[in-house]
Amino acid sequence: MEWLSAENVVAVGTAVLGIVASGVMVWYERRVPRRKRIGYRVQMDNPIGDDVRSGRANRRLGLFDEVPGMSDATLVLLRIENDGSQSIADNDYTGRELHGLTAVFTDRTIRGVSVTQPVGTDHLMDHFTPAAGLGYDANTLRIPRVPLNPRDHVKLLVLLSGGDVGCDIRLIGGIRDGEVHPNRSATPDDKAPLFSRASRLITIMLTVCVVTLATIVVARDDTPPPIGCAHGTLTVTGSTAFAPAMEEVAKKYEKDCEGSKVVVDPHGSTAGVRELDTTGLASKKGSPAIVALSDGPKPSDMPQLLERRVAMSVFAIVVNNGIRLKNLSTADVRRLYRGEIKNWRELGGPNVAVHLVSRDANSGTRQVFQRRVLKRGEIANSSVDCVHKDDPTAPVIRCELDSTDQVLSEVAEVPGAIGYSELTLASHAKGLHVLTLDGHVASVDAIEQGTSNYPYREIEYAYTYGTPPADSLTSSFLNYLTQGVGQDVIRVHGHIPCGTAEGAKLCT
Repeated sequence: MEWLSAENVVAVGTAVLGIVASGVMVWYERRVPRRKRIGYRVQMDNPIGDDVRSGRANRRLGLFDEVPGMSDATLVLLRIENDGSQSIADNDYTGRELHGLTAVFTDRTIRGVSVTQPVGTDHLMDHFTPAAGLGYDANTLRIPRVPLNPRDHVKLLVLLSGGDVGCDIRLIGGIRDGEVHPNRSATPDDKAPLFSRASRLITIMLTVCVVTLATIVVARDDTPPPIGCAHGTLTVTGSTAFAPAMEEVAKKYEKDCEGSKVVVDPHGSTAGVRELDTTGLASKKGSPAIVALSDGPKPSDMPQLLERRVAMSVFAIVVNNGIRLKNLSTADVRRLYRGEIKNWRELGGPNVAVHLVSRDANSGTRQVFQRRVLKRGEIANSSVDCVHKDDPTAPVIRCELDSTDQVLSEVAEVPGAIGYSELTLASHAKGLHVLTLDGHVASVDAIEQGTSNYPYREIEYAYTYGTPPADSLTSSFLNYLTQGVGQDVIRVHGHIPCGTAEGAKLCT
């Protein structure tokens, strides 16, 4: 396990940051808010006069219109609150004057003041008297030393003239072991926030840390890397039918084992095992870094090649969509590939000539077809383009192609064509369809469950030249292929892994 991987560093760092943030939040809420604090905020600042200077006319009746100096009047609602966690007594105000705080309304003149208080705080009104320091002069309002419990507040409705709405309003004064500070502007019905801004920021940061850590845990790939990753280059050759599965396994191995390169270069089962045997005989360094996949067992003249059973592969017989037949008997398939049936009408199909599209002699798919279905070899090749007969004496047109993809493409394009292929590739091809054989459906699930006697199937072998070293890329890749991730890929591509309980019975 790489302890210093990027995701581990981020995960540990996030966890530590979350723990620190929690500690800071606890400390902050226990220490900083314990200071005595008075906050103030302007909850209303509205014009009630003509306010012509601001271009906002107003309708006025009664005293608002009759009293001199009211043409530019404004109303301000000032809220003063204890937003700390300790009570404030009258001797906590630090000013030397009789009053405790001073409100200054810049560029405006105070014309009158009304004190309001919430329900249940009538006792506070006893402190708002001239004898206690309440009074105003010009733009200055003197506020008495009002004792306030935590969350208590009072409101001062101030009538002003001169100036304009929005002019600066400040509350001046001091609190022992505390502070007087402005709060955010709020409507009259707003309540003071339960937590301070700093504590809210810390809480948000903690939440982000936890979510980030959870995302890393959920999103990270928990699939353990293969045991014994090895570096270097490995060539995988052989079966073209098994090539799609091998290409995906190779990509996953390279991703899980950095520094490795797996090249998939299929040329057919027979060509692959012969290439491995030739390279091994010429090698002076023991087992070469080559794995050959074969649809079926190797030829008997290669004793140095050691096998590992990888999967059970299922193959299919396919015909062009113009041939409406859905099922053929094994006997009919053998007659077709002996050249005894020249036209599909002989089997109840349309009046279309038979075209046999086969694989070359190096193909494991062909060898399985001959061994499991025909019980003999195919007739001679008679066409290069699969359309025209190059040998006039041949009973039917028969051509040979180098890969499974070529066979499927040719069968889909040539009317009356019949061929064979690995099942999964055939099932996804267009322009053709898969035949049942003696009524048995080509089905991986049915074969795995033991409910089908479908014959066109074979074990997929992986061959090495001799025994590769245990710490080599060859051994590591083969272990990866036959266990865990490799098995999952094999199954996704329509093969039955030999490493499973069901697959082991079929591969025996």
